[in-house]
Amino acid sequence: MKPFAYVRPERAEEAVERFAAHPGARFLAGGTNLVDLMKLGVAGPSLLVDVGGLPLDAVEETAGGGLDIGATVRNSDLAAHPLVRTRYPVLSQALLAGASAQLRNAATTGGNLLQRTRCPYFQDTSKPCNKREPGSGCPAREGVHRDLAVLGHSVHCVATHPSDMAVALAALDAEVRLLGPDGERTVPVTEFHRLPGERPDRDTVSEDGELITGVTLPAPPPGARGAYRKARDRASYAFALASVAAVLTVEDGRIGHAALAFGGLAHKPWRARAAEEVLRGAPATDETYERAADAELAAAEPLRDNGFKVPLARNLAVSVLRGLASRAAHDGTTR
Repeated sequence: MKPFAYVRPERAEEAVERFAAHPGARFLAGGTNLVDLMKLGVAGPSLLVDVGGLPLDAVEETAGGGLDIGATVRNSDLAAHPLVRTRYPVLSQALLAGASAQLRNAATTGGNLLQRTRCPYFQDTSKPCNKREPGSGCPAREGVHRDLAVLGHSVHCVATHPSDMAVALAALDAEVRLLGPDGERTVPVTEFHRLPGERPDRDTVSEDGELITGVTLPAPPPGARGAYRKARDRASYAFALASVAAVLTVEDGRIGHAALAFGGLAHKPWRARAAEEVLRGAPATDETYERAADAELAAAEPLRDNGFKVPLARNLAVSVLRGLASRAAHDGTTR
């Protein structure tokens, strides 16, 4: 690990100022990903700006019935929060599926959004990787890519985004709050992460020196039900081969609100807009769920060894949607 300087500011504005004054700086919160990358030699910041102690650790209800979630709220605390468990169960389930209890106790909301891919070529500095060293190549395309992308990838990168939490946030229409040298701004979480294109080294649209200060969730639609399901190689904690986050309302046997997102399939959490178009207003039946999943996954371009992800994601989506609609019927409500 390379030597580095360390500061622990007391205010978010001070953290941004410290970062801007020191080229090569990185923000540090829980450190569950960044510290590993430093040990591997993938990251070598000259300054760590520790934001873990900033007063950004609250979960507060908004005037409109949504939630404001501070960037330093720990994943374990967020998963267990009463308002998250009752109003946004898809988020609580995603957080609990994401990592062990020890990691959830350290990982933060902002850090979870910024975690980097676990592609083995990215993490191995003896191998070329366009995400780590732009222009060096992407050996994963012809090499080991079983766990990697089938949607939205490019000739430059087939890495997948590892977050479970971010997939749920995409289905919930969350917004990311940022503070930078030029002030504050808000970005929809569905637009926060990037597809690789020709710049796979850029994971997000955040500018250098911008700090995530929080995430805002809108109020859930009346009667909405949500669920997160994840397929992985082992029952213990592992990154998703494919995952699905869904939020659904059903009235008189027809689907009203429909939000669907996939994880483990792309360089970013994949909001399934084509599937949602099929779902809205359609009968709450298996035939509808199958058509919706097929409409979204028609864009998949699997590589040599990961074509199994397409039927896996299809089956997950159908199962999750069926389960949500079944719960609506079992509860005896029309919502």
